[in-house]
Amino acid sequence: MEKRIPFYKMHGGGNDFVLIDHRHSIIPDGEQPRFARRVCARQVGVGADGLILLEPSANADFRWRFYNADGSEAEMCGNGGRCAARLAVMLGIAPARLSFETLAGIIKAEVMDRNVRLELTGIGDFRLSQEISINGKTLIGHFLKVGVPHVVVPIKDLDQVPVAFWGKIVRFHQMFQPAGANVNFINFQGSQALEVRTYERGVEDETLACGTGAVASALIAARLGQAVSPVAVNTRGGEVLTVHFNLKGEAFKDVYLEGEALVVCRGELWVDELK
Repeated sequence: MEKRIPFYKMHGGGNDFVLIDHRHSIIPDGEQPRFARRVCARQVGVGADGLILLEPSANADFRWRFYNADGSEAEMCGNGGRCAARLAVMLGIAPARLSFETLAGIIKAEVMDRNVRLELTGIGDFRLSQEISINGKTLIGHFLKVGVPHVVVPIKDLDQVPVAFWGKIVRFHQMFQPAGANVNFINFQGSQALEVRTYERGVEDETLACGTGAVASALIAARLGQAVSPVAVNTRGGEVLTVHFNLKGEAFKDVYLEGEALVVCRGELWVDELK
């Protein structure tokens, strides 16, 4: 019988992931980027925005390896983190109040059945009001890091935004090299709500939701005086993600992302299909 690898398919707001209990190593480090590309491919794999491997940690309840659909390893992912936290509780790897190790540092979470609240770290490097030229048009974008780099662009009519086209240009713009950035187009909907559409680095397309993008959008809205905590972020996938924060002057503390992390299915990967 061919070797098979158990997996879980989960999503947060339509931002979907393949998760594997990798406490007993199955996939060698050098093969993981290629494995991620095949598993995440919509036509020949399970199909997902990212691959998450749950591994042992000496510093937290578990460690994760997170790969984007293109095989690149990312420092952090808010929706992926919520899914990983819920799966860890389901599998008995961690208690309801837990922590896990990422490239962005130790992340804390609380799992309340399907609802997961995640603490965000690595927030900083604000660069407000950046003028970004796109084919003769100037967009005003606001850069920051929420574990990973983001650009937030306020737009009045989100339905008319060519997210894939503009997002790709901004993501690879020379202003944000060499790492590039995720790109969030937002529309303010009062002092405690906004709508967002996100072009994700590593997926290289618009996704239905982005956790760190939701947080970045809410924090920029607060810095611009347009929002106060908590902020309800309406995603393209239809889920509302809630962002909590404490703003003191220009510094943010106690930043949390909250929303549902849902299980789609459990299955087995036939490894011969992934060679």
